[in-house]
Amino acid sequence: MEEKTKYEMEFPIQASPSLLYQYISTPSGLSEWYADNVNSRGEFFTFIWEGSEEKAKLMSKKSDERIKFKWVEDEDSPYFFELRIQVDDITKDVSLMITDFAEEDEIDEGKMLWENMVSDLKQILGSA
Repeated sequence: MEEKTKYEMEFPIQASPSLLYQYISTPSGLSEWYADNVNSRGEFFTFIWEGSEEKAKLMSKKSDERIKFKWVEDEDSPYFFELRIQVDDITKDVSLMITDFAEEDEIDEGKMLWENMVSDLKQILGSA
């Protein structure tokens, strides 16, 4: 298995942290922008895209702040993806921070995918 590289992205979003959290932490919220459909059973989330399914385990979450998943197929690896809400103490600007991992030659593709998905999320939130 090839080493993956961690990368982080920041997306300013004009929405309250509690509203944004609903879209990053619930199956119904995630299925509006991240996948075609999302189901959860306990700590396991199933993400469905055009007929293919990926299962992820919920590793941790903190209300209105962050949620962290690990793909079940990568369970023995250190890799995960995390969606974190950051609020600037002074300006109160809200950003969605994304941490993910990809193989070196797939980082640009991964970033582009996140940019497209977060663009959809911003449209849903009226923050585009």
